[in-house]
Amino acid sequence: MAETASLEARLAAGERLNQEEAQGLWDLDLLTLGHGADRARRRLNPTDRVTFVIDRNINYTNICTSGCRFCAYFREPGSPEGFVLEPEALEQKLTELKDHGGTGVLLQGGLNPDLPFAYYEDLVRQIRGSGLGVHGFSPPEIAFMFRRFGLSLQEVLARLIEAGLTSIPGGGAEVLADRVRRQISPRKCNSREWLEVMAAAHESGLKTSATMMFGHLETRAERLEHLFKIRDLQDRTGGFLSFIPWTFQPGATALGGEPLGAVEYLRTLAVSRLVLDNVPHLQVSWVTQGPKIAQVALKFGADDFGSTMLEENVVAATGVGFRLSREEIKTLVRQAGYEPRVRDHRYNLL
Repeated sequence: MAETASLEARLAAGERLNQEEAQGLWDLDLLTLGHGADRARRRLNPTDRVTFVIDRNINYTNICTSGCRFCAYFREPGSPEGFVLEPEALEQKLTELKDHGGTGVLLQGGLNPDLPFAYYEDLVRQIRGSGLGVHGFSPPEIAFMFRRFGLSLQEVLARLIEAGLTSIPGGGAEVLADRVRRQISPRKCNSREWLEVMAAAHESGLKTSATMMFGHLETRAERLEHLFKIRDLQDRTGGFLSFIPWTFQPGATALGGEPLGAVEYLRTLAVSRLVLDNVPHLQVSWVTQGPKIAQVALKFGADDFGSTMLEENVVAATGVGFRLSREEIKTLVRQAGYEPRVRDHRYNLL
């Protein structure tokens, strides 16, 4: 009891927790934990504003050599169900996004060995030429590029920035514990390489997000390991704008299992806010949890409602199909007692 009281006092005072102290967060009552996370959120974001972005997730290819056991979307090279997005199809998607008031694209794809580097540059140029921002290419994609084309990490980033890349999404992190990564995504970059890509991106002037996909083979201690690796890098570079924890969806995946419940999601969200005291924004995952739990999540440390996701394919491939329009997001945010505001991918209010 004394240890719990001491931890609650440290949370109330806004003191930074070390990894041993953070382990004690899992033992707190759920509502006590949520209250502490809400206080931490208000220290970083003292208004009642909840932001979201109008965008779409564009996957330029589903052909991928990574073979992640948690992914139901990818297809092996040579599969008749594989595709590569052509410029004409991309243009249609961009036109539709602009008609909906979109400001940018979340651009990601598989590790496709048949694409030349110019393909990625042309994608970025086409999107930027349409007047939209490019929040594109997660660290595993960038790591794949510099290995595939014999370029340095800095050269890959410089060429993508020259083409018009504006920020980088935090995908492909899963859990930054290599014991887990070896089991669920053995052909993807390891945790050190993921962090190296992000460090180089920040040093190049790019802002990024970070993610954590949890609820599969990891332990709670490994979730904390992930959070502290993000916090340590943020202390050095200051380049992370947001953190998005979301739960593994087992449907149609090789990994299988049962989806994690809402209580553990909310608990992990709150722990994330309390550990990541240097990352400005925390995003709900209505795509995996649904709109009602997303509203509750706004009391567990989150201040951002994510994206309208005019298009989303990867989670949908597992059979989870939540969809929300701009007006629905605004209504949900207002019902929860907050002011909805539209932003871009760099968290500039519009």
